[in-house]
Amino acid sequence: MTSEQVLSHFREILTIPRESGHEEHIIAWLQKFAADRHLDCKTDEAGNVLITIPATPGRENSPTVILQSHSDMVCEKNSGVEHDFSKDPIKAVVENGWLIAKDTTLGADCGIGIAAQLAVLEDKELPHGKIECLFTTSEETGLDGAFALKGDFLTGSILLNLDSEDEGELFIGCAGGIDTTAKFHYTPVPVPAGKVCVKAGFCGGIGGHSGDDIDKGRSNAVQSLARLLYRVWNETSATLCSIDGGNKRNAIAREASAVIAVNPSDTAKVKGILDETLAELRDEYAITDPDIAAVWEENLELPTTAVDDKTAFNLICALHAVPHGVMAMSAEVKGLVETSSNLASVKMQEDNIIRIGTSQRSSTNSARRNAAMRIEAAFKVAGAEVTHESEYPGWKPSLKSHILEVCKSSYKKLFGNDPVVRAIHAGLECGLFLDKYPHLDMISFGPTLRGVHAPGERLDLASLDKFVLLLEDVIQECK
Repeated sequence: MTSEQVLSHFREILTIPRESGHEEHIIAWLQKFAADRHLDCKTDEAGNVLITIPATPGRENSPTVILQSHSDMVCEKNSGVEHDFSKDPIKAVVENGWLIAKDTTLGADCGIGIAAQLAVLEDKELPHGKIECLFTTSEETGLDGAFALKGDFLTGSILLNLDSEDEGELFIGCAGGIDTTAKFHYTPVPVPAGKVCVKAGFCGGIGGHSGDDIDKGRSNAVQSLARLLYRVWNETSATLCSIDGGNKRNAIAREASAVIAVNPSDTAKVKGILDETLAELRDEYAITDPDIAAVWEENLELPTTAVDDKTAFNLICALHAVPHGVMAMSAEVKGLVETSSNLASVKMQEDNIIRIGTSQRSSTNSARRNAAMRIEAAFKVAGAEVTHESEYPGWKPSLKSHILEVCKSSYKKLFGNDPVVRAIHAGLECGLFLDKYPHLDMISFGPTLRGVHAPGERLDLASLDKFVLLLEDVIQECK
């Protein structure tokens, strides 16, 4: 197995639509891959695919190893970019040793894990025990496939999760999560006569993964917009016509804007507040988000209705006040975020609803639930309806893991230095696997990815070489 073979599979994966919840194409492709090679394959009701190869001669008594990745990807693109994720292939280029998708997400999370599994399935020279390659569905939107796994679907005792993003690091624990949704029900009101319509907001933020990148201090476009609107509402008599910001629950919002109606005499005032806020943001986020820019359009067509003033003000206050970012650091594991919240999106919906999506993460169950209650309280006091969805458990680290010792030994043998062993603040499916298969010995590792869940996502090709060597050696050493 070589990194070139892994990349070959990944480039083919780039042509296959696999947005979360729309994974029928990748599922069919995996099934065909198995059928073409006469490999055992089964698929459950959730779309989870399991492809199995028997032990090589002489390794029949080796433990069964499960290799696992998720089949879906986060589909994000820059505004103004023509790309249809339901049919268009991802465009990737190699620059300075990185494979990059410049205007969209790359989907190396977790497409590179899928590609590595396929390369293992094709490797005729690799000695191994029985291997089960598991491809789970809709991980990015709620770990749906992992939730739906039945207790008899897998037989392995060791699980290698290939969904990590830092070469040289072995992950033995992860955060659990919960989604919190707030809904404001507004009354449509006529736009006051004599007003003019403008659009204001921010774009150009780096964004990123709401778990891995939440401690990077990056800007959140939804909160930046709320900051702007809070000043506008205090200093002018504006009316909210519409608002839109962010997209995915697990992505830090990069763009957000609002269409507002103002008195003609206040147009310059609003533009001045926008310019001042942009200058503040550029100063505050000069290192993390150097390309923050303002969104500004004048003389838009006036809509027929707007959001009633009370709801608009309550919404703006709540968005400005609700916690976003790191809420607590671990006292046990140095540098590990224990608890966080992501203010992910604000969207106008049918039936006069404004919907706010957030997600909370923590490696401590009680802290995660308390974070969700804090978000709930902030929105409830503003009059919103609040619900919680898609809660999943964390994965408690174990330094006594046998597969951890195997991986550490392999890494030291191959590369001459010790890997970093740590937990991750992002959510992995491992916590759910452990609920259903308490006997599993698990670890997670992968090549280096950057900019995950945002346009410009990239894969470090040198780290891919090391990842492939490590995976190959660990499989051989599972005796």
